[in-house]
Amino acid sequence: MAVPAWFRETLEKELSPLLALSDIQIAQLYDHYALLDRWNKRINLTTVEPGPEMVIRHYCESLFFAAHLGLGEGSVADIGSGAGFPGIPLAILKPERSVTLVESHQRKAVFLREATRTLGNVSVVARRAEDVRANFDCLVSRAIKPMDVVALIPHLALNIGLMLGEEDFLDIKTVKHVAWSEPVRLPWGDRRICVFGTCST
Repeated sequence: MAVPAWFRETLEKELSPLLALSDIQIAQLYDHYALLDRWNKRINLTTVEPGPEMVIRHYCESLFFAAHLGLGEGSVADIGSGAGFPGIPLAILKPERSVTLVESHQRKAVFLREATRTLGNVSVVARRAEDVRANFDCLVSRAIKPMDVVALIPHLALNIGLMLGEEDFLDIKTVKHVAWSEPVRLPWGDRRICVFGTCST
């Protein structure tokens, strides 16, 4: 599927000089975008309108987050993945990582399986995070109540990365068993940040 110029230009303009994407990565991101646009007409995967706003809000934000996530080749679980953010862009940007998309909504899980058929480093688990019996190096999330994800530490992983509003961070920054690094502000307004933490017990 040919990638429209506007899609490529939006990614390159918004993400430069933080990171550079290969032609293959841009094509993989566009494949997901096109599939999301089609499926969103049938099930509610996103309320953001198609076009540059969607590219910035979903893809650029997820890629920015992924670029700041450490841990080398560690395994990642995206909790409440929904339409696949930030997990799918993360998996495309860092193919050396094993990424598990955890989504309890069955129809969304079907979408995620369809969207990741060609991504060898991604698997989908269609159940509630509390029922997952596995260990990961890091949990990530952007759509779930932050405290609900923090509650999964250290049972599912020792490390956590969240995309959230500044006010939401105030609710979790005093959690005693997680040591947080300094928040990184997303560059697209909305007072949204990326925060990363490690279990301290």
